[in-house]
Amino acid sequence: MSPISSPDGSPLPARPANSPVDGPAASPGGGPPRPRPEAEPTEPGEPSGTHPPNPTTLATEPDQIEPDANKPDASKPDPSKPDASKPDPSGPDVAEQATRDLAAQFEDEKPGRVLSGPAGLLLTAAALAVGALALWQVFRPLSQGSKYYLIIFLAGVLPLVFLAYPADLRLPARLRTRRRQASARPTVTDWALGALAVAACLYPVLPIRIGSGGGGYNAFLDRQGLLAPTDLVLGTVLLLLLLEACRRTTGWILPAVCLLFLGYGYYGGLLPQSWPVAHAGLDFSQLVDAFYNSDSGFYGTPLDVAASYIVLFTIYGAVLELSGAGRFFVELSAAAFRRSRTAAGRTAVASGFLLGTVSGSGAATTVSIGAVTWPLLRRAGYPPERAGGMLAAAGVGAILSPPTLGAAAFIIAEYLGVSYLQVLGWATVPTVLYYLGILLAVEIDARRSGVRPVVIDVGSPWRLLARFGYHFASLIAIIVFLAIGVSATRAVVFAIVLTVALSFLDRAHRLTPGRLVTSLVTGVRGVLAVTAVCAAAGIITATTTKTGLGPQAAALLIGGAQAATSDPTLVLVLTALLAAVALTLLGLAVPVTASFVIGWVIVGPALLDLGVTAPAAAMFVFYFAVLSEVSPPTALAAVAAAAVTGGRLVPTMWQTLRYALPAYLTPIAFVITPAGLGLLGIGGIQRIAFAAGVTALSVAVLAVAAGGWLPGVGPAGAPERVLGALAGVTLLWLEPVPVTVGATLAVVAAAGVFIRRGSADRSSSGSPANPVEEKL
Repeated sequence: MSPISSPDGSPLPARPANSPVDGPAASPGGGPPRPRPEAEPTEPGEPSGTHPPNPTTLATEPDQIEPDANKPDASKPDPSKPDASKPDPSGPDVAEQATRDLAAQFEDEKPGRVLSGPAGLLLTAAALAVGALALWQVFRPLSQGSKYYLIIFLAGVLPLVFLAYPADLRLPARLRTRRRQASARPTVTDWALGALAVAACLYPVLPIRIGSGGGGYNAFLDRQGLLAPTDLVLGTVLLLLLLEACRRTTGWILPAVCLLFLGYGYYGGLLPQSWPVAHAGLDFSQLVDAFYNSDSGFYGTPLDVAASYIVLFTIYGAVLELSGAGRFFVELSAAAFRRSRTAAGRTAVASGFLLGTVSGSGAATTVSIGAVTWPLLRRAGYPPERAGGMLAAAGVGAILSPPTLGAAAFIIAEYLGVSYLQVLGWATVPTVLYYLGILLAVEIDARRSGVRPVVIDVGSPWRLLARFGYHFASLIAIIVFLAIGVSATRAVVFAIVLTVALSFLDRAHRLTPGRLVTSLVTGVRGVLAVTAVCAAAGIITATTTKTGLGPQAAALLIGGAQAATSDPTLVLVLTALLAAVALTLLGLAVPVTASFVIGWVIVGPALLDLGVTAPAAAMFVFYFAVLSEVSPPTALAAVAAAAVTGGRLVPTMWQTLRYALPAYLTPIAFVITPAGLGLLGIGGIQRIAFAAGVTALSVAVLAVAAGGWLPGVGPAGAPERVLGALAGVTLLWLEPVPVTVGATLAVVAAAGVFIRRGSADRSSSGSPANPVEEKL
């Protein structure tokens, strides 16, 4: 595994200390692969580096994209767009930074500033202090309690948001140039907001009397429900600062949602009391008290998760990336499938899974694997849109892949009062089914679209494992520590220490003190936006708790289903479908973490009232919150993939949706029937095996129906595809009769494909394509 080095020969860090990317370093540690010289001359007008498609394949495959004389070649990246697939002549360090910058554009959070000078030193020092406090809290918790720690943590993080993220407001045209020049460093307003954030956050713990307020932490808690005027003022200031921090990091929508809940809490008493969502009404001081001086507001469970879990896992991800694990995972994926017909597609999917185990970010993982595997996919003959869909679907799996799930998974553990290991167990089977669906789609596309084999020159996977397999040690260690009862926070700290020790086995990626500082700062920097979102989510949870909105919204949701039918089973199914639609729409507007929090307080009670178990309801909300990253019309992961491949945006989104189809249907399976709990690993071995086996068959049948090809047999016509779709959906109802009906339909559909196979099938297969050799 060749290390990436700077011009002076020293290994490059995975990200500068003040990188604009929000999260652990996403790049696999190097620029895109540089292809070998062409083995064959190309025809005039043919894209460089490709072979002409088989004419018979074009004639018989309806999904093959035809060339358009009036449209620029889709396989050639648009010069006006960032192209991570093109090797950067100025060196791998520039290409690596370009990949990170591209990833930052498509995160749920906006990219921030790269600070230098005094501002950069201050951010580095403050981030080091916050990281050190988070690590210290794991083994020596502050004696005043967890809320006291959250106050200190927010006081350290919130001011950094105003320094690291520009205001980015629209200004008159004559002022825009000056604003762009100044946006690279904090403005006077940014410094003022940062100072105000320190004061508002630390006020509850300062032992100074300010009028009738202040006086220290215990005095502040004693005034719960009876805030002093100073408490009210500074609580309002913190409320406004959090809304502004969310606007800077995620855009306008989440602050607007928070203001909507705030308005509901204040004006809800004016609604007609006959309305289900009406309540007695709250005055402004009651709302500020709920936000500022209660356990369900700013310092509630979401912020607790960010300060206790997420910051440690982002530090771990940064440490693992700097140790060279990212590049190893990509090269291992390529080596494992280097001589198969679908090597390019399998490499992309496997890379997404392995990078996802430490990333937890869908769009960033998409860009990272795309930068390396898009040249391979292009050489194999994948159209940009189809390749983009594959990359986006594989990248989003990062949020679903144990052991580093998205931030919402930690919130699940806190809300349900279970260990993080249990949440990992619930996510394991659905994750396997998700990637099974993508791999089947890859195999089907390879056969239906005439994809050419690509021989990837990366050496033996066993040799890579023997030399660099130690990168898996820390991931395995987390699971082992959790299994023997170690807390998740201590498990990840032990994994960090193990990663640092093992990094000295690779001279190019040794984690020296300077690189450790970089990883610590990177980890804290990665949690800035998440902290703002989690603290602001307290506005939603506190308002819902004070007004009783959760049960009222649940009653409305169930009432809508009962208006269509009185059958209890159908009511549950319709409620689940309505909830899935609502969660998907919600996820289009707000980040995954906020989407889960809102969905849990609104949709969760409805599912629980209908008898759905808490684990199934929580994972249902979690999966549909995550799937917003691949749901049109926003689909951030698909947008990121289209930027890498140069493909058309809307077709890329629909291809992503096709690859991710099983993920939309599987969550419904584990809420509509008791047997569906087997998909979460709940129940005996027999239930788990039955649920996993039947759902795997459903995923396979749906992949065939969506792709129009039965591997090993041939193309499926419209009747077989319709039957297959019906079979796949029916199999998700994990009861004996529906499973029997679904299996029968699947057999009939397969028989139809066998019957259809004939001369047309033989003519469409074409002559075997010559393998294209690619050096990674």
